[in-house]
Amino acid sequence: MDTIRVALIEDDSATREGLRMLIDGAEGFQCAGAFSSAEEGLRRLRTRPDVLLLDVGLPGMSGGESARHFSERFPGLQIVMLTVIAERRHVFLSICNGACGYLLKNIPADRLLESIRHAHQGGSPMAPEVAGQILALFRKTVVRIEPVQKLTPQETRLLGLLSEGYSYLNAAGQMGIALNTVRNHIRSIYDKLHVHTKSEAVSKALRSGLLD
Repeated sequence: MDTIRVALIEDDSATREGLRMLIDGAEGFQCAGAFSSAEEGLRRLRTRPDVLLLDVGLPGMSGGESARHFSERFPGLQIVMLTVIAERRHVFLSICNGACGYLLKNIPADRLLESIRHAHQGGSPMAPEVAGQILALFRKTVVRIEPVQKLTPQETRLLGLLSEGYSYLNAAGQMGIALNTVRNHIRSIYDKLHVHTKSEAVSKALRSGLLD
């Protein structure tokens, strides 16, 4: 199994060091950098890690705001937000800016590593407290818009599975298709919805009424 390279941004030094030690000490994981602010991470990260653990409540540029900058600089980067309290405005901003996951900091170490692996595989790890908020927020802000091109039933089903947190691999299993077929569907969905990330695709599908 390939090593998952994880960068982390956390302003509390003790928490940052604890996360760094956890990641470096776990088989199949490597810490690709540990930074105290979004600005430092944007300045010092030279190559794209597989997953970025991004604290929400950072000094200077917030985690939710900086998620957009990291997504733009490193296409394909899986961003997982870490927070103490799941505040709706931060959840909404982070997801709209490209984050694929949102976890509370009191998550047990083994579940955090499992969530990182899940994000790396294309999933959307969400704390239960956060998942309900996201669905409620999107349902309240649904705007019926007609996409440029209609999605096929297979593409709609796949997008629905991804919105529920399935990874590409697990979605392929649920649909009885090959992983490469899933990737082909994803490219088609991105083209039709004019988006570049999974979170953007799910958000636009929810807002346009393609997903219930």
